[in-house]
Amino acid sequence: MKRVSYKKVRKIQPNYFEYTGTHTVDPVEMQLFVYNEEGYEEYHKVSVERIEKELNDPLQKGDVKWLNIHGLHNVSLIKETADLLGLEPYVIGDILNVSKRSKIEELDQILFFSIKSILPGEDEQHVHVEQISFVLKDNILVSFQEKKSAFFTHIRERIKTHSGIVCKKQNDYLLYLLLDAVMENFYISIEYYEEGIERLLLQAKASDDPNVLIEIERYRENLNFLKRSIIPLRDALYTLKSEQDDEAFNVIKPANYTFFTRLYQKSIEILEQIEYDINTLDSASSFYFSSQSHRMNEIMKVLTVVSVIFMPLTFIVGVYGMNFEYMPELKLAYGYYVVVGVMLVVAIAMAWYFKRKKWF
Repeated sequence: MKRVSYKKVRKIQPNYFEYTGTHTVDPVEMQLFVYNEEGYEEYHKVSVERIEKELNDPLQKGDVKWLNIHGLHNVSLIKETADLLGLEPYVIGDILNVSKRSKIEELDQILFFSIKSILPGEDEQHVHVEQISFVLKDNILVSFQEKKSAFFTHIRERIKTHSGIVCKKQNDYLLYLLLDAVMENFYISIEYYEEGIERLLLQAKASDDPNVLIEIERYRENLNFLKRSIIPLRDALYTLKSEQDDEAFNVIKPANYTFFTRLYQKSIEILEQIEYDINTLDSASSFYFSSQSHRMNEIMKVLTVVSVIFMPLTFIVGVYGMNFEYMPELKLAYGYYVVVGVMLVVAIAMAWYFKRKKWF
């Protein structure tokens, strides 16, 4: 699985920025949506100058503007865009440092939100982790993605087709939709791992292969990673929900706090499901060890019964194995057969007695 690695950057000057992720192949692209109840406009591969023009256009003052940025490795472009939005330097650093935990922060009528998107990888040992940051200001929402993905395709289609109420709402409702789309990836990951958990439960009951225990531990690590990712998100959503009465986040309309409360409830639901799956893996692990102990006890029981049966036989053989010159039975014509018969009778009687006592 992919672990979060914290990269220590030596800052030569105060405003030194560096992208800490791994997605550096595809070029950085910026996509701009401008929409209202009447219609929408979509711009691909826009420049910072075009963004500034759209923001300052008086004819589009009441329109919602959604700037979606694919890629963070072009640090100078990210910084230029952030300066246009009036972001503080440390916020730019949080956008570029993808190893940090999810957080929410309001700065002078700017709401900054970062979240981890997690999807299962090609195999059970890896997960795809991507940090997505959002900046909410006035009538513009900016989303920073590490790479190009299809997380928000259905939201774009809703804007284009005027489906639902997205075109009737402002950018705070759009933020809710984007966060909800990212959180859906947690459900996809959980469903993926639950299919494997069901398989492991069956294997733990029927197999003594030690690789089953290795897979159980691997699944537990991946689920714990999901848990560590959703807990900061839950805390951030709780902060947003709890500030409703204080009206601290002025960029969010009071009527839309209900939607973010839904996200908070959804984060709790995801966390509870992850906890349940981890407990299920613990049960599978316990069942595996119990099954192994039971098999070992059965083996030891059989060996013990066999040993006990052979103890009197060994005693008899030991007696007649002594090299005394005068032993009465040695002169009998059928002495050998008598002793062998007695040994068989003793062995059968002991086996019958143990079976009657259900000792094996």
